[in-house]
Amino acid sequence: MKAHWVFDVISPFSYLASKQLAQLPEDLDLTLVPVLFAGLLNHHGQVGNAEIASKRRFTYRFAMWRARKMGIPMRLPPAHPFNPLHALRLVVGAGSTRHAVETALDFVFQRGRDVMDPGVLADLAKEIGISDARAVIENDQVKQRLRDNTDWAIAQGAFGVPTFVIDGELFWGHDAFDMVLDYLRDPGQFADAEMRRIDDLPVGVVRTQKPPSG
Repeated sequence: MKAHWVFDVISPFSYLASKQLAQLPEDLDLTLVPVLFAGLLNHHGQVGNAEIASKRRFTYRFAMWRARKMGIPMRLPPAHPFNPLHALRLVVGAGSTRHAVETALDFVFQRGRDVMDPGVLADLAKEIGISDARAVIENDQVKQRLRDNTDWAIAQGAFGVPTFVIDGELFWGHDAFDMVLDYLRDPGQFADAEMRRIDDLPVGVVRTQKPPSG
């Protein structure tokens, strides 16, 4: 069976999910797909968690709590959200290998480093086998590959990170990992009558935004 794992280094939940990948079946054909999360948000007309003040605080606290529950060290970077574009290009330039992906996520959320800093980017590049960080960051093929990855994820229906794409099914969030394992063991359990019914559940009402009165 094939699976794609869609992620962005801006996401603390992508970091947590990266620590779960070792639990996947050894015979799973897994492709790691770095994307620009902002591209998903823009396509779907969403705002990120960090764009709502109360949700931003909860998100960071929840991520830290989850890390502690999972026994995973976590240290948030100096500022969040940040621009992940150059770090993502380095990951793409390194072939989006497991080592490159996990190293980049560790830089941000285990070491708490600022990947907008050119010096930090140089350190990251060195650790993932890239001798000239600037050349990779400015490489047109690398830029296009990241755009293609993001467009591909959007075409699959992905709206957030991290997301597994398996057989056209989406499994969003690190907390859906047990669902992924169950699907890999027995996809049929997700195709029973009730599962099929909710796939086509009618919309009862559509929310509309009204301008403030007065």
